[in-house]
Amino acid sequence: MATINRLREKYLYDLFRVSIFLKGLISLIEIFSGIAILFITPAMIGSLIINISQNELGEEPGSFLALHALPLAQQFSLTPTAFIAIYLLSRGLIKFGLVIALLRSKLWAYPAALAVMGIFIIYQVYQILIGHSIFLIALTLFDFVVIWLIWHEYGLVRRHIDPAVLG
Repeated sequence: MATINRLREKYLYDLFRVSIFLKGLISLIEIFSGIAILFITPAMIGSLIINISQNELGEEPGSFLALHALPLAQQFSLTPTAFIAIYLLSRGLIKFGLVIALLRSKLWAYPAALAVMGIFIIYQVYQILIGHSIFLIALTLFDFVVIWLIWHEYGLVRRHIDPAVLG
């Protein structure tokens, strides 16, 4: 029985590490996206989408992709760029810092990560309710799994720390 528990804990620990690593990659994508948004204007993105869509519509007038890309291009021209850039940069930097701290097993990082991810999940659920994004639903489900893994790992880390070290 002890061997099965050890294998289960090893599996959960490996899953924890992989999920935290993936959160780190997602955070880097958010950071680089935020930086890119600062330098690439919504008008540039909208113009690119319109050009691609027009070429696609010229070749295939009923193109599903082109017909759905044009409304997307209009959204890019209406979104406030600075907010999106700051949101992505701050979100990415906060999560990346927490990922580094979690990978280094810093005790303070576990409750901080749980709180931050909880706040982001609340915002993501709000966005899902108003936008119905399949990608955001998948990301939110992944975040719930990561939160559970962090909570589980935090419990193990706390049990294995010598109370004398804490003060």
